[in-house]
Amino acid sequence: MEPRHYDLTFTLHVDDASFAGEERTQVVVHEPTPALVLNAVELDILDAELVAEDGNVLAGRAEPDAEHEQVTIRLDGTAGAGAHTLHLTFAGRFSEKLQGIYRSEFVADDGRPGALAATQFEPADARRAFPCWDEPDLKATFAVTLIVDEDLTAISNSETTEVTQLGNGKKQVRFAPTMRMSSYLVAFVVGPLEATDPVRVDDVPLRVACVPGKKSLSSFSLEIGAHALRYFSRYFAVPYPAEKLDLVALPDFAMGAMENLGAVTFRETLLLVDPQRATRAELERVADVVAHELAHMWFGDLVTMRWWNGIWLNEAFATFMELLCVDDFRPDWQRWVTFALSRGHAMLVDGLSSTRAIEFPVESPDEAEQMFDVLTYQKGAGVLRMLERYVGAEPFRQGIAAYIAQHSYANTDTTDLWDALEAATGEPVRATMDSWIFQPGYPVVSVTTSEDGSGVTLRQRRFRYLPDDGDGAGPGAGAGANAGWQVPVMLRASVEGRPVHRRVLLGPDPAEVDLGGAADWLVVNEGGWGFYRVQYDDDLLGRLTGALDNLDALERFNLVSDAWAAVLAGASTVGDFLRLARVVSDSGERDPSVWAALVAALGVVDRVVGPDAEPAFQALVKALLAPVAAELGWTPTAGESERTGTLRATVLSAMGVLGADADVAATARELHARELAEPGSVDADVVAAVVAIVAATGDDADYATHLERYKAAATPQEEVRYLYSLAAFEDEALVRRTVDFALGGQVRAQNAPFLVSQLLANRRGGALAWAAVKEHWDELLERIPDKLVDRMLEGVTTLSVPEVATDVRAFLEAHPAPSRQRTVEQLLERLDIAVALRRREAATLPATLAVLV
Repeated sequence: MEPRHYDLTFTLHVDDASFAGEERTQVVVHEPTPALVLNAVELDILDAELVAEDGNVLAGRAEPDAEHEQVTIRLDGTAGAGAHTLHLTFAGRFSEKLQGIYRSEFVADDGRPGALAATQFEPADARRAFPCWDEPDLKATFAVTLIVDEDLTAISNSETTEVTQLGNGKKQVRFAPTMRMSSYLVAFVVGPLEATDPVRVDDVPLRVACVPGKKSLSSFSLEIGAHALRYFSRYFAVPYPAEKLDLVALPDFAMGAMENLGAVTFRETLLLVDPQRATRAELERVADVVAHELAHMWFGDLVTMRWWNGIWLNEAFATFMELLCVDDFRPDWQRWVTFALSRGHAMLVDGLSSTRAIEFPVESPDEAEQMFDVLTYQKGAGVLRMLERYVGAEPFRQGIAAYIAQHSYANTDTTDLWDALEAATGEPVRATMDSWIFQPGYPVVSVTTSEDGSGVTLRQRRFRYLPDDGDGAGPGAGAGANAGWQVPVMLRASVEGRPVHRRVLLGPDPAEVDLGGAADWLVVNEGGWGFYRVQYDDDLLGRLTGALDNLDALERFNLVSDAWAAVLAGASTVGDFLRLARVVSDSGERDPSVWAALVAALGVVDRVVGPDAEPAFQALVKALLAPVAAELGWTPTAGESERTGTLRATVLSAMGVLGADADVAATARELHARELAEPGSVDADVVAAVVAIVAATGDDADYATHLERYKAAATPQEEVRYLYSLAAFEDEALVRRTVDFALGGQVRAQNAPFLVSQLLANRRGGALAWAAVKEHWDELLERIPDKLVDRMLEGVTTLSVPEVATDVRAFLEAHPAPSRQRTVEQLLERLDIAVALRRREAATLPATLAVLV
């Protein structure tokens, strides 16, 4: 049994959050059957009949199966093999969890409340809107018709073909049939929407749609959207596969965005932006998400994974393509360098015993939900970048283009991709990549000088933060020291002043690399693209840290990241890391991603430092950061790069918060007051730093100001900036106030989890916030979308006081999170790492800091 075409009609009642539907689905029955089994959840099936090609009609009776999210249409006879049309009528209510068909509310510019109906069907929620075969490999075409209030705008996947006024305050909007696609890509949005005039991109009309009053924030998204359409059409050598493209901003949206063919939906913060008031990082995020979703039009919509175990084929490639596209869009942003930060988070998770393979067996929708994580997106993209750099960018592109062309409108498995890439590159892609896709974790490559001194020996073992029970591997290693990755290693060295490059595919056995002489210095993982860590012997590490000016930014980032990972794994000490930080600072480091890695590590150390050592730690922070802060100041200079603004914000925030610098705090307050009095008078990156500093050092009056700015924000970015800043106020009474605010239903369900997470990470009030989460657990689960529960809990990884950590583990083990338990287990392991760090370092840190300061 397979569907070929759905005719879907929905009557949407936005005001009372209900809908009625009718569908006529053309199906092919392969063998005679007395029943049809479809997916359906929380739908009332009112009538059912199956009409054969010869006109014979079989009445049907619906038998719901809520546990398996199915409905059986029991026929009053046997349907023969051949073509049939299934006719169903049904009704349902809008979801309250931002899935299926749901209601999104907003307040218009004139203060009046408004509402719209929106959809979110991935991975398996189309079944909440209409009975269907809700599996990615059962592709069909879809023709949607919407009956809505006559004053509302309706958007769906395809172009509008007909609008009929029904004379009862309603209108019927009919859309053209889609291409052949999976059910999770069907979408529609209905409400008082405004749309920009279409921009023609190679004859494709591109628009941005949003609630009234926000259309002025669409220009940047149109710019990156047009760039992405052209870029991907060239890269894939296949035209955009739909007739039009609408980018739709939704006030309420559980995920970041969704790649519905022709009608991509977004959180407002990720589509609507004022380039003059946004930070560079906020603009980068908007560009990333728009490019990511448009990449899906080819990688995901046109060519789709056969089943959810292959979701990485969609998401990892869309992430990889987003980075290529944005790097082309704004080369000065150095997007592959800034990607190191999110790739680093993937390496953090993948160094856990509770990690998973990028691809693993998936049976149920709940298991599919767990695939949407940092391993699928960031690790997957990181591994693809490693492969692309190793085989060459153009052969890689040719393989991808061949894959898209061969499998358009169809479904694929991972092996289909490897076949295409092997044919284009001539490299053993399958053997190499299977070791990265089908097993969890990643290696650390150890580097030692060879016996004769003219080369190096490379060895690999699995990296882990905590030793696995019984593996005997010790910190930083893991089970199967000789297990397997095919590691594409690229090396660069200076040998007697001459540049030397080597390329090695490192397997389980050690590899000897001849450099032709003793290395003045050597960097393994040249370019920084490899998804592995590097451990140099002491002599090689000393030579490398003495030659930092010969490394590019991503290589320096990896050096810092690997050093901090060794500290967390217990293979090195905080003192060792702080000494490296001093070397990096003294070298004149000015890359914002490198400094972001250093500052993030200092933020962890800050939580381990006791009150007695706090002044010494603050002095060290200021000593490390002061040269950069003094050079950059608070005001951008003419001609400076946009990334310099990001560095300025990172350094000043750390000076004011971690360094508790009184002068920085005072200047931050002055600039905040100026910005409030004259919006736009302070550089956007500086504003972000100022808001963070004032919050971390703030009082009741500051809190009231931040809360007011949140409620009266001029842009979506300003709204969330001030909202999340409320979680940084450290006064106990203000922590309690934010807890009540977060839990009291005054914050959108899409934002509340992130506010709670940041409250849990509050330096002074985290334990108090945790107590409130426990008390209100059931209420939180009722209100927050299931797919965001783990995001709410991410802040528990900072609660490293042993007594609190023990309580966190006990509670979460007794209260499993719906559909996100694997991620929660990873959070608990990260908490174990934080506790272990505290136990190792807390007693000796004061003496270490005394020496360093």
